[in-house]
Amino acid sequence: MAAPVAPAVKARRHPPTKPPGTSKLRRSQRRAATLLITPFFVLFAAVMAAPIGYAVWMSLFQEHSSGLGFGGTERVFSGFGNYTKALSDTGFRDSFVHIALYCALYIPVMIGGSLLLALLVDSAMARAKRFFQLALFLPHAIPGLIASVIWIYLYTPGLSPVLDWIGALGGSWNFYSNDHVLSSMVNLCAWQWIGYNMVIFYAALQAVPREMIEAAVVDGAGAIRTALQIKVPLIASAVVMTVLFTCVGAIQIFTEPKLLNQRGAPSIDTEWSPTLFIWKAGFVQHDYGLAAAASLLLALLGVLLSYIVTRLGNRWKAAS
Repeated sequence: MAAPVAPAVKARRHPPTKPPGTSKLRRSQRRAATLLITPFFVLFAAVMAAPIGYAVWMSLFQEHSSGLGFGGTERVFSGFGNYTKALSDTGFRDSFVHIALYCALYIPVMIGGSLLLALLVDSAMARAKRFFQLALFLPHAIPGLIASVIWIYLYTPGLSPVLDWIGALGGSWNFYSNDHVLSSMVNLCAWQWIGYNMVIFYAALQAVPREMIEAAVVDGAGAIRTALQIKVPLIASAVVMTVLFTCVGAIQIFTEPKLLNQRGAPSIDTEWSPTLFIWKAGFVQHDYGLAAAASLLLALLGVLLSYIVTRLGNRWKAAS
């Protein structure tokens, strides 16, 4: 008969001992991290959270004048009255239609043009790459107002050498007409920003493994096929980010339509874009509650666009 086997004695596990001074080191690290990130939260609260909160508060009130308008004004709580007033305003609703038409033309030109330039500069046959990068980026270094004034000069009959050249060739063109003013605005904005986006795309192309490009060339892929099927899918993240920034920036356009309106473009009125409507409500009509409500609605549109572009971009990146 076999002898019974004694049960194994379980070894008691002791918690690992911490090196001396570990807790003190962690406390010092937490204090250092808190000290470093505190300025960010202070600035964020001062320049972002506080203005948004104040705009929300302003949007809930309306100012009414007493008597026949000779007395003072009193601020009355209106709830969502300013939001209803903004959404029921024909000019405010039409401004989003104008922006939609502008984006339908501007975004393909901007993204397609900057991506094409980046691929050309990145190609193996390109020469003087640094020069072309600098030359294409220089328009972005010019302030937006100055760039708009330059192009307004080039659009104005009697001043523009471009119109003189067109006239010398027997043609005619009116940059301010209803048929051409939208393309004039797109040209103005694209000229300033296309080089900036080109630099983003070119920087992303530098991270593409050269081995993959060489393998595609060995397999017989031409330059166009390599660019469209190898390079572009690999920089999908940069493309999505640029489209996102372009969409958010496009709905905030102000300087260009404002100057075109001052130059007498018939189809550009003082409420052509949402930002122009907000400017008119706040600084011309002094209806600050309406301006705040319209600003928050525009911000909500920016958040919605960001969500849509991000979701569609993620699907494209997953498919590629």
